[in-house]
Amino acid sequence: MLGIVGTVPEEKFPLIFSSVNLKENNYLEVNKKEILIERGTPALIASACKVLEFFKKESPQAYLVGDTGKGEGSRKLYSFLTEDLPKRSFKVLTFHYLLPEVDSCSKIIFTLEELPFKPFLIADAGFMYAVKMTGYARFFDLFTPDPGELAFLADEKAPHPFYTRGFLLQEENQVEKLIERAYYYNNIPKYLLVKGKKDYIVVDGKIKEVVEEPFVEVLEAIGGTGDTLTGIVSALILCGFEPVEACFLASKTNRLSGHLANPTPATSVKEIIPYIPQALEILLANFRKTNLTF
Repeated sequence: MLGIVGTVPEEKFPLIFSSVNLKENNYLEVNKKEILIERGTPALIASACKVLEFFKKESPQAYLVGDTGKGEGSRKLYSFLTEDLPKRSFKVLTFHYLLPEVDSCSKIIFTLEELPFKPFLIADAGFMYAVKMTGYARFFDLFTPDPGELAFLADEKAPHPFYTRGFLLQEENQVEKLIERAYYYNNIPKYLLVKGKKDYIVVDGKIKEVVEEPFVEVLEAIGGTGDTLTGIVSALILCGFEPVEACFLASKTNRLSGHLANPTPATSVKEIIPYIPQALEILLANFRKTNLTF
């Protein structure tokens, strides 16, 4: 089972743990509540749903709460997770937008350490920051940062993203140097998927793949395409793909979905997500024809 943890940008949205259904008119249904798919955790969940539907797997289970940045919702969710995670058995568990708090994150990690079976752990966005801040990055299995987030991970002295040193932020186009530095200081799990104009797939500091095509320039301006990539890779790992294979296929799928959607700067991510199954079908067929394996 795939578990997804994150927030909804609505202050009054209640704390919910439930299976998620993706409806045809571009919204998520969670415990009889409707969530618009715009970006953030809802976009991550929607993309994961599309992949799981393609492979005929059950829908993900989501831990969600409303939080617009004040942190009250995140703190409620942190507390609930420490109580509820021991009751579950996830194969893959993905953490996304949560207010990065060291103490709260540490309690989640301590809870995960005590589970009889450790899920494959993925972190992105705010929770990825929190994991780095606790010093437990190597306990996780996969981070999915963009180059700006990677700069914080590579900064061994920064206690918070706000304090990432400027010279590292200026190296945004020098991703390989940031990857090397982040691994040197043990601020990265074994697997890394850096998402950007080029997607870098890394294992223990060694770059295994760099994915550049298809490149759709307009996608750079569309919010949420990084979130969909994390959702796709989470679902692919749940479906049995090895991490490097899943990262590569997720990168290609995310890009091809964008290409198939024929986007403009006004396109929203919810208009791209429906093309994920078609992109998967094309990519898997091509791999079979060329006798390539993941």
